[in-house]
Amino acid sequence: MSRAERNSPVNRNFKMTRNIALRIGSFSIVLLLIYLTSLYNYLLFHSIAEVFSIIIAFGIFFFAWNSREFLKNHYFLFLGVAYLFIGIIDLVHTLSYKGMGIFIGFDSNLPTQLWIAVRYLESISLLLSFQFFKRKYKPHSLIFIFTLITASIFISIFYWRAFPDCFVEGSGLTGFKKNSEYVISLILFSVVVLFYWYRDHFDKNVYRLLIISAILTIIAELAFTFYVSVFGLSNLVGHFFKIISFYLIYLAIIKTGLTKPYDLLFRELKTSEDELLKTNQKLNADIIERKQAEAELK
Repeated sequence: MSRAERNSPVNRNFKMTRNIALRIGSFSIVLLLIYLTSLYNYLLFHSIAEVFSIIIAFGIFFFAWNSREFLKNHYFLFLGVAYLFIGIIDLVHTLSYKGMGIFIGFDSNLPTQLWIAVRYLESISLLLSFQFFKRKYKPHSLIFIFTLITASIFISIFYWRAFPDCFVEGSGLTGFKKNSEYVISLILFSVVVLFYWYRDHFDKNVYRLLIISAILTIIAELAFTFYVSVFGLSNLVGHFFKIISFYLIYLAIIKTGLTKPYDLLFRELKTSEDELLKTNQKLNADIIERKQAEAELK
């Protein structure tokens, strides 16, 4: 096959389709293997599902933090800092799950409370992140603010025991927990609307991945309103949607940022260069037209 044939649009589309199919196939196999662990031991499945999202959350922070000098706005930096603390609370949620035996004196209410708290933190952070396209804050100030919020969550749950009950052994989810899931879903729906509103700020592929991730997170939250046991089917389904949602966030931010930085980190710079090039081309065209007009007058 010649170089021209290899670089033809048809061949490029074929390669792109093949790569997408391979990626979907590989990820589907991983999901199947994770599901099989739930048949052996649900606690093992839950730990794998949560650790998967925790690693991605920490990865988003490290990527955004080490790229902060290159960012034209603080949108991704804010998300990175937010996901650092989301990952921390999710880690404590994982360690506190029923059967882990780490936090003595607590029952299934503890991990459920932590789940609701961190999902509130995640959804509200996503909602507030859009203002950072125009506003900038000192990175260490963001860390300080999120540290205070996270500490308040832990103190209210572990020390004061003031956080509302979310799960009662024998009867299941409380009204507060179910209503909170609906409120969180409503916040996430607002995030989807804002993604559409601010779509020009994102690369098309990044925009699609982020908005689908938000939609899957809504589905996951709704699934978590139905379970009676922390080892139930809807709990399993909710965690699967969470895995897929975080995988899409990984593709949108970490993978795109590393392999195609101009589609993420330097998008505004690239957009400014394109606009400058168009302006320059228009200016050159005007000069040529003016010279032609002068020549005709002479």
